[in-house]
Order: sequence, then C-alpha cells, then structure tokens
Amino acid sequence: MSLPDCASVGRVRRPHGVRGELVVEALTDEPDAIFAPGRRLFQGTHEGALWVDPRTRAPRELHVTALRQKMEGWLVTFAEVTDRTEAERWNGRHLMVPVEELSEPGEGEVYAHDLEGMMLVDESGAELGPVVAYYELPQGLLLEFRTATGLASLPFVEEFVLAVDAEQRRITVRLPEGLLDA
Repeated sequence: MSLPDCASVGRVRRPHGVRGELVVEALTDEPDAIFAPGRRLFQGTHEGALWVDPRTRAPRELHVTALRQKMEGWLVTFAEVTDRTEAERWNGRHLMVPVEELSEPGEGEVYAHDLEGMMLVDESGAELGPVVAYYELPQGLLLEFRTATGLASLPFVEEFVLAVDAEQRRITVRLPEGLLDA
C-alpha cells in the first residue's frame, strides 16, 4: 500500500469537555471546509508527519462528525475519539489531509510543508541558504535557513518575504539589518 502525500492542516491543542471534542489550531486558510462534517483526515505525529500504524503499515483515518468555531480555535469531533481519556492522547498531534485534496495555492503562495529545501535569495538574487525547517508560532511561520556561517531564522511575513517562486523553489527576502552579522 502506498501512503498518500499529506500536508498538516491542524494541530490538536487540548480536549474540550468529556465527549471527545478537540480544540484544534487550524493550519489552513480553509478550516471550515477542511474540518467539515463528513470529511476524512489522517492522524499525524507530534512532529507533523503522517502517522503509520506499525502493525498494519496503514495510516489511521479520522472522520469529522461535528465542527464549531471557538475563540481559541475550532472544536472538532471525530467518530473515532469518543471520550475525554482518548481525546487527551491527541494533545499536540497534527491532523493531515492528502495534498491532492487541498485547493491549489494562489499566485505567490506555497504550502508550508513545501518550504523546506527552498533557497532564500536576497533582492539582488544572491543565494543566502536553503530553508532547513519552519516553525508555526502564534505570530506566524518562522523560517530557519542554513547560511555559510550557521543557522539563521527569519519570520515569514510581508516585511521580509518579497516573493515566493514555487516553481523555481526560491524565496526572495529582504533581511533585517544585522541578521547575518557574526
């Protein structure tokens, strides 16, 4: 069985109530569609990869039965999570969707999971280094990239990210003053 290429669309923050409802931080621009009742998602790991059952070598499917918005995120109910004890096991886990089921990113947009390996370049086109990791923080994405002198981090915000070329796998950036000074 081949495993689907999946993207993380949410992260479980905590259980809510006693019937297995989960507070989910949406990592998608379309949470009401992605977490709509009747949708199928897959269990992810704490690190954001697709979880595969070691016995069956298959991913675990989850089926959304209810969704409602709450101030700190979305409250999602899955048919497979029926009580608080089970819900507590989900803290920090990612929720995954096959990439082919997601809408295509718009012009200048990219899926977060596609950022790793992209080359950061400055406004003149000089290569600064490849993205080696990204972190989803409350303020937004933070890119970690490898330079000639070590690792550096840059927020993925309009102030610093000028253009994203998904086809060429390049991100044109304007670095803050002194970021790469040793």
